[in-house]
Amino acid sequence: MAEPKVDTNIEVTKKPRLDVTEPSMYNVIYINDDVTTMEFVVDSLIEIFQYDHPRAAEITAVIHDEGSAIVATLPYEIAEQKGVEVTVMARDAGFPLQVKLEIADES
Repeated sequence: MAEPKVDTNIEVTKKPRLDVTEPSMYNVIYINDDVTTMEFVVDSLIEIFQYDHPRAAEITAVIHDEGSAIVATLPYEIAEQKGVEVTVMARDAGFPLQVKLEIADES
């Protein structure tokens, strides 16, 4: 019995989309409060955003001194997830730390 002949020539009829745009970037912002400890803020920046201790301490000082600070700029889905992770971590520790997202300036 003869083997069936298989056509191995494949023609691509769909062209890839070349008009795909980069996702919008969002700032993750910590808001200062009178209850959340600076130690907790430093720890959250290290754990969630992988900052080293000196940089986390610098950002924490800015949050404390200025009332808020951008701690990261990320695509929306990642920024949202990080915000949720920080909020859960804060509530589990008994802190009211607020995190907000805002679209990053694209200039």
